[in-house]
Amino acid sequence: MKFKVLLFGLLLSSGSFAADKTLIRIGVLAGGTVQWELPTLLADLNSKSVDFQLDIQQVGNAEAGEVALKSGAVDIIVTDWIWVSDMREKGIDVTFYPYSDISGALVVASDSGIHSLQDLAGKRLGIAGDSLDKNWLLLQTLAKQQQDIDLDASVEKVFSTPQQLNEQLKQGRIDAVLNYWQFAVRLEAEGYRTIIDGRSILQGLGIQESVANLGYVFKRSWADQHKQAVKQFLEVSKQARQTVCISDDAWQKIRPLIKVDDETAQKHMRQNYCAGIIEHWGEAEKKATGKVYSMLHKQSKQALIYKSEQLQSGTFW
Repeated sequence: MKFKVLLFGLLLSSGSFAADKTLIRIGVLAGGTVQWELPTLLADLNSKSVDFQLDIQQVGNAEAGEVALKSGAVDIIVTDWIWVSDMREKGIDVTFYPYSDISGALVVASDSGIHSLQDLAGKRLGIAGDSLDKNWLLLQTLAKQQQDIDLDASVEKVFSTPQQLNEQLKQGRIDAVLNYWQFAVRLEAEGYRTIIDGRSILQGLGIQESVANLGYVFKRSWADQHKQAVKQFLEVSKQARQTVCISDDAWQKIRPLIKVDDETAQKHMRQNYCAGIIEHWGEAEKKATGKVYSMLHKQSKQALIYKSEQLQSGTFW
């Protein structure tokens, strides 16, 4: 609701919906990091001449956003390229533009005896999401390639929500947690120790390029019709993220959105958020993403990637 009010004020200040401007309706996950840049983004739109106007709509979860995009209720959402490739395989004309390359991390207590993947044998491992979580599949792939370890068979798996897993680790009910980055950061700020993070997993698998974890997703036909406005939106959005990273004033405005009171945790949040900004996205990065896709396809025994063994043509815009 807060962003709706901000948006309404923005539109009033420009007089009305200009007939020659493209209205971009973006579905934003309530509590997601995309919300962090919105105050700066809206302020930037007041001071810049752009070919679009923004309508921000909150969605309850990722699935709701995907439904909204497919039905035409919104024009842009943030999700991953696996979903995009799957939709394209099914004939749905969506495409992906990178937003962030930060992912999850494997975290243990500071005094834990776990120092490597080999030490996980016989331990209770909390995993955010389900058995097809990308972080989990890639961690299994790394363990198999580097040490010939079948993690799926050697650990006792506990699947749950990110919040619940953090609490279970603190209570000693699990020995380690593979959690999304926002929740791993909370633990790190309290002195918990990271064994390996998403980037290190990929590097261990021979992937040195930046691989986007999330991106802006929209219908290709719509983007082709409004190419200038879409390009401007993507550029202004990236500039807003960069402003949040270099301007303490901009950061102060979004601190209430983070819902973390501890200053150390907030500092870690900002550092990780900023580290996830993708500076370059070209053929090398797209090729690397295709390699990751193939790894996920193999490790999931085709369950995650459905029918196709390769990324669908047109997945990336």
